Amino acid sequence: MSDIQTISPAQLADREKSGQAIELIDVRTPAEFREVHASAARNTPLESLDVDSVVKSRRLDAGEPLYVICRSGKRADQACRKFVAAGYENVVNIEGGTNAWEAANLPVERGKKAMSLERQVRIAAGSLVLLGAVLGLTVHPYFIGISAFVGAGLVFAGATDTCGMAMMLARMPWNQVKDEPPAKSCSIA
Repeated sequence: MSDIQTISPAQLADREKSGQAIELIDVRTPAEFREVHASAARNTPLESLDVDSVVKSRRLDAGEPLYVICRSGKRADQACRKFVAAGYENVVNIEGGTNAWEAANLPVERGKKAMSLERQVRIAAGSLVLLGAVLGLTVHPYFIGISAFVGAGLVFAGATDTCGMAMMLARMPWNQVKDEPPAKSCSIA
């Protein structure tokens, strides 16, 4: 598989300022997108990304690059790889994602504050490990298995770059926007 093209937020902004039309999709969850997003972006969550529909609904000529952004670049890279696997190679990952976009003082739109999916995973995993340890010490030693299960899940997530807990949390009502389908897969960065 070919390497994914990247561009810095400042370089993309320069292209737009010079009159080049750009098409930018943000692959974060609807709640994350609602919180803050690059002004030019439209939300197409990675969890429900259908490459064919995105390509068919493009506002620009198919020969023009499709720019992809997320929070830090990891989910955007996964989305770009989906496009490449489907035969559409003219996709470009925005280096550093929305974090870098904001740091470069580029225009963003802000909405309702939301807790990031990554933060939700850390809170849930930490709570389950603590619960398993407390129950294991006070009720029955077998409850330590809860902590072991969460630890094994985190090792699996690190090794495979797939996080079951994030998939589950992405489907929770507080991570959805009305009229948006629940998330189907995972990646938290």
